[in-house]
Amino acid sequence: MDTARLRELVTADGPFASVYFEDTHDTEDASKQLELKWRDLREQLSGQGADTSMLDALEASVLEGEAPVGVSGRALIAAGDAVLLDQHLSEPPAASVARLSERPYLVPLAEHGELPPPHVVAVVDSVGADITAVDERGNIVDARTVEGNEHHIHKPRGGAWAHRNIQQHAEELVKQNIELAADHVGSVARRIGASLVVSAGAPEPRKALIEALPETVREHATEVGAGGRHPGSSGQELDHQVNELLTEATRQRRENGVDRFTAALAKPTGLAVQGIEAVTTALREANVETLLVGDPGDAEVSVGSEPYLLAAQEEALRTLGDENVRRARADEALPVAAAMTDADVIHVGDRVDLTEGFGAILRHD
Repeated sequence: MDTARLRELVTADGPFASVYFEDTHDTEDASKQLELKWRDLREQLSGQGADTSMLDALEASVLEGEAPVGVSGRALIAAGDAVLLDQHLSEPPAASVARLSERPYLVPLAEHGELPPPHVVAVVDSVGADITAVDERGNIVDARTVEGNEHHIHKPRGGAWAHRNIQQHAEELVKQNIELAADHVGSVARRIGASLVVSAGAPEPRKALIEALPETVREHATEVGAGGRHPGSSGQELDHQVNELLTEATRQRRENGVDRFTAALAKPTGLAVQGIEAVTTALREANVETLLVGDPGDAEVSVGSEPYLLAAQEEALRTLGDENVRRARADEALPVAAAMTDADVIHVGDRVDLTEGFGAILRHD
């Protein structure tokens, strides 16, 4: 999970209410079930000391937010009377969570709420392309139609020399239009760091678009058979195919992180550590590129005057002259420290057994 989007969240003043639950809407009584579920979550937060303004803000988001389609989960994090994060999850959590704490609880977000990588989708034909670019925060940052000249774009039938000239002219116009679209796709893909470029629409133009992309962008490009620019084209199948590609890209990114950690840990001088003491030391030194989280249970760590000042034991922080030391849950403190120091967070599930539930890929020795 890229934590850049969480910087404002983790630097806000607490306490925080972190709520995760199933928000599936596939039955007629889904709205009623949501009200009952929220009532239980609200009672749990109230019992932990959440004030009315915080609970009312969460309730408004839960009950008035846009309903998902089909199976879904929901994540909300609030501080004071403001909801700082409200996100649908790729899959519902195994159990609902309602936690009031000094720091936001981010582990379920890393497990179920990792956003897809930045990507560009181009629906192309002989005249041009409809291009949409989405950044690492899931925001559409560019949506436009890029078209060239469609004059005499249709190839004539027949074999006369004049017709052949017109046909050559039409083919040249198509090439120019596609190159114009490819130029914009390449530019915006590089700007947002897209790791996926999807070319959809008519077979010949979508293939030609990929061939016209710069090599560094083309290596991230793929074709899909759905979508079209003509009136009446349904975007549902295109959305489905793009979502499948994004899901696979997200899964692969997580697997690559786990593989890198495992390979580095196997080397005597590899850039990887595990266990609470080693990982908190690396976070304290801003030396974590990626934090891996498994199942730390109820383990605790010591936190100093800044969220990234962590240690397994208080003495390590007091020797640094920090007198503002207190204990905190490790599953809250370590992911927040990772976000504070621009480290990614990966939830490993059962793919690897981490010592004390934590591992880290380091930035340097």
